[in-house]
Amino acid sequence: MSTTPTPFTADDLAARMRHAVESAQAAGLDGLLVMPGPELVWLTGYRPTAITERLTTLVLTADREPTLVVPTLERPDAEGCAAASALELVDWTDGQDPFSVAAGLLGGTRTLAISDSAWAMHLLGLQDAAPGVAYRSFTQALPMLRAVKDEAEVARLAAAGAAADATYGEILKVRFAGRRETEVAADLARLLRDFGHEQVDFTVVGSGPNGANPHHEAGDRTIEKGDAIVLDFGGLMHGYGSDTSRTVSVGEPSALVREVHEVVRQAQQAGVEAVAPGVPCQEIDRAARKVITDAGYGERFIHRTGHGIGTTTHEPPYMIEGETQPLVEGMCFSVEPGIYLPGRFGVRIEDIVTVTATGGRRLNATDRGLAVVH
Repeated sequence: MSTTPTPFTADDLAARMRHAVESAQAAGLDGLLVMPGPELVWLTGYRPTAITERLTTLVLTADREPTLVVPTLERPDAEGCAAASALELVDWTDGQDPFSVAAGLLGGTRTLAISDSAWAMHLLGLQDAAPGVAYRSFTQALPMLRAVKDEAEVARLAAAGAAADATYGEILKVRFAGRRETEVAADLARLLRDFGHEQVDFTVVGSGPNGANPHHEAGDRTIEKGDAIVLDFGGLMHGYGSDTSRTVSVGEPSALVREVHEVVRQAQQAGVEAVAPGVPCQEIDRAARKVITDAGYGERFIHRTGHGIGTTTHEPPYMIEGETQPLVEGMCFSVEPGIYLPGRFGVRIEDIVTVTATGGRRLNATDRGLAVVH
């Protein structure tokens, strides 16, 4: 579908690590402990072959070079990561206390941000080995660390969005009526991979009454003529996420389905049009929610309007009431209002949007009208 983008270099990743330390200091912290997960991949390009009970952590503080603590048996993999030349590697062997090894790098009394993905046993082990160190979660302390994307990251998100769009174009051609939701979900997963995704995270196929559950997992329900179907699918391509939703009708839709779909379409448009640098995140939610509330369906819009996306498909910032974080050029997030009528059907429309100097730019381009499938 697209050419493989130029990999991020050691210099690129070193700049991210410096940015992380500076962000920690600005938040009143002394540094970061980064565990296996999206932050470690974003900062170093290193993805351990398996997340096990063995401690792996990246220590980022202003008073030492970035240091990656790894099990000895995994050191060869760490030496091959994109940021290896910008890292000091410290390994530990089975039978050695890894928490003491890590504690020796942390210094005295200080406060560090730690990955949300940290295992409790690792955090507790670090607390015992370094009792003077306090910890705060990344989401609590540094929610915007990965929120603003550079041009290369936006390009990857745009490519993932284009692949998801191509998937939607193809899924409209398959037969829906008489097939199980799981069969259509399998088609979606196959198409995402065909168009370049290395990882499929979700394939929601909510037909008829199942569409009223926003996170319905495709089941054995047989799709029937007249069903409205919520399709929500995405995953990772070149390490960056896609996430899009469209609602289709099997055969001609009822007047109520048409009405609800049009309300959601207008709400989604209002949310996108509200995007601009400096606008608080909650204003995107307010803009979309007002359209749905004014149409009389306010109580049936039961989730936030959007979430950030990057090296994971759900991350800060969140488009929800109470989130006053201003939008910044380069932020990327979903705008996905929905209406859910229990026992009947649901409708959701979702695009990924990036903040530009002049407003919001959609990274999904498929028709947001109510498609009719067979």
